[in-house]
Amino acid sequence: MALAFIGLGSNLGDGRANLQEAWRLLGKARGITTLALSSPYETAPVGMNSAQWFTNAVGAVDTSLPPTELLATLLDVERSLGRDRSKGEDRTVDLDLLFYDDLVLQTAELTIPHPEIPHRLFVLAPLEELAPDHLHPQQEHTVRQLRRQLVNENQQIRKVSWQERIQP
Repeated sequence: MALAFIGLGSNLGDGRANLQEAWRLLGKARGITTLALSSPYETAPVGMNSAQWFTNAVGAVDTSLPPTELLATLLDVERSLGRDRSKGEDRTVDLDLLFYDDLVLQTAELTIPHPEIPHRLFVLAPLEELAPDHLHPQQEHTVRQLRRQLVNENQQIRKVSWQERIQP
C-alpha cells in the first residue's frame, strides 16, 4: 500500500458538496482507502482567468494502485462529476495527485510530486493540516516549511468548515 495525497478543488456549483461527493466516490473506488480529509478552504483563483473562487481541500488515501492507475481513477471521478477538461478553466471538481509516498516520477501524463505544490498556498494549507512533517522529496523541506515560505505571498485563502455556508 502507498500513502498518497490528493488535492481537491471546485469553483462551479456548491464547492463543498462537490468535494465531499468526490471524496465519497474515491472511497468507493477499487484499491483506494480514504484516510483523512482536511478542512475546506475558500481561495481566489491562482494562475487562471476566472472570477470564480475555489473551494479546496486535501485528502490522504492508502492505495494499492500504481500511480498511473490512481491518476486514471481520479480522472474518472472528475468525469463522473461533470468535469470536462476541454471546456475551459472553471470546474465542478479538480483532483490532483500531489504525493505518492516519496516517489519522484515524470512522464508525459504524470509528474509526482505535483510540480506546483511549493507555490500554492491553497494546497499547502490543507496539506499542512494532514501532514505538516511530510518531506517533499525534491525540495527537501517539510510541508510546514514550504507553507511558511509562502506566508508573504499575496494568495487569498480562508479556512472554513464543512458545515459553514460559503459565500463568494
